[in-house]
Amino acid sequence: MHIKTWHERQQASLTFAQKLADSVANGMGSWRFIIIQTAIVLVWMILNLIAYISHWDPYPFILLNLLFSTQAAYAAPIIMMSQNRQNERDRAQALADYETNVEAKKEIEALVVLLNKIETDTLGKILRLLEEQKAQ
Repeated sequence: MHIKTWHERQQASLTFAQKLADSVANGMGSWRFIIIQTAIVLVWMILNLIAYISHWDPYPFILLNLLFSTQAAYAAPIIMMSQNRQNERDRAQALADYETNVEAKKEIEALVVLLNKIETDTLGKILRLLEEQKAQ
């Protein structure tokens, strides 16, 4: 039987929408996204500046600004959803760590009690042996 870690349980409980939000947030927070977006913007601007027949978005590129505004309007809440889930993961991890520490503390306390008992028993035996040797 495989016991799932808190992280595995959390990952298994995610809905499709939550996984999608995390994926979008991870993608938008990468250098790859920035580089690709920069390349697209440069191509957009160059094509509009040198277009011979039709400028679908002439300078000052109002359509491009509209696209960026729309992207930001959707990206911000998606990224916030992902960050909220990260906070939930952090809380779950902190709770799991706390529970592990409490269990470890209980085990250490039990070991200390056992070691004290062993030490007391051993000292008692040593004292009895010394008393027996004195008596002889």
